[in-house]
Amino acid sequence: MDGADGNEEDLVQSAPAESGDSAPDVAPATGRHRVGLYGLPRNLMGVHTRFVLADAEHEILCVRFSPDDLYLAAACSNGSIVVYNALTGKHTFTLAAHDGDNLPLTQLRWRSHNFPGKTKHVLVAVGADGSVRHWHVPSKKLLHEVIEEGNQLFCLDFTADGTRFATAGRRREVNIYDEQEKRLVQVMRGGDIRNTPGHSNRVFALKCHPTMRSVLVTGGWDSTVQFWDQRAGHAIRAIIGPHICGDALDVSKDGNVLLTGSWRTEHQLQLWDFASGTLLETIPWHPSAASPQPCLVYAAQFSRSLAAGTSLLAAGGSTAGGGGGEARLLDCSISGGVSAVPVGSLGERACYTLDFSSDGSMLATAGADGCPRVVSILGS
Repeated sequence: MDGADGNEEDLVQSAPAESGDSAPDVAPATGRHRVGLYGLPRNLMGVHTRFVLADAEHEILCVRFSPDDLYLAAACSNGSIVVYNALTGKHTFTLAAHDGDNLPLTQLRWRSHNFPGKTKHVLVAVGADGSVRHWHVPSKKLLHEVIEEGNQLFCLDFTADGTRFATAGRRREVNIYDEQEKRLVQVMRGGDIRNTPGHSNRVFALKCHPTMRSVLVTGGWDSTVQFWDQRAGHAIRAIIGPHICGDALDVSKDGNVLLTGSWRTEHQLQLWDFASGTLLETIPWHPSAASPQPCLVYAAQFSRSLAAGTSLLAAGGSTAGGGGGEARLLDCSISGGVSAVPVGSLGERACYTLDFSSDGSMLATAGADGCPRVVSILGS
């Protein structure tokens, strides 16, 4: 099922806002060491809270800054999207395809402003009902809707140029769409048998490679990360180990390093050589006075700051045994160690999602308490 009730060519580009423990191991085969892997040392001074928004009435499953860092969008468990002014925290728009509560929206992605079209601030949402919806945020218009019948969608991502996007979820397959025509152009299933059979359970994370347009990675409940190539039409190899339960896959800007965040009590954060699949490092998650229990990671991401490289990342999740959650900003540029800065307390609720701003100066986190938090990164 698909449809549209908006035309991109008819949309204006702006509209008035509404109220409303030990040193980590490095694989010797890579020839890398800590400083070589992470680049120049930095000085992470800390974070400063910009705002905590307490107006949400539902759990937030995904937050995402717009490409120009003007907006912060939050996908809610009732099927709505709440959009805030990212600089002031003001509730600006609410987007809902239908009246009343609906199945949760599970992930959001903004279309790149590099996309060859006039309309900016286009936001794509996927949901547990199998929906893929394109919104023009300033006008609150629903541009297009596709329903993947019988599927539940948990993740999506755009290619770097914005011309294609991919979705995945319950079916253990990857669907590729043409963004210009809003149509399904390819379905990738399984693997090449010799290197991988593909996924055997639900897929919760998907990331397109930043420089190789046909390549993407996925992760999920089956404790594998699958590498897909659109030219082959299936998964071509896999990493065994990472247990992905949320938006916890990322690729460095140069495409060389893969970050995984696992929902488990140890070896949660790991860095891998993208080309070979070799484990480069396991980043320790040390207990603190405020959070003595291990954190099971739901979300992990590299900073988008060009200066940070792969040295600065953020991760969050739920504490072991239940009853809490946390998010941390991690500076890995320190020789022989990691500097961790807590990013607000979620009290007794889990952190499901986080996102760096496009310039790397801000970090947003949210989760089961329904309250987005935005901090400025000092020293960034």
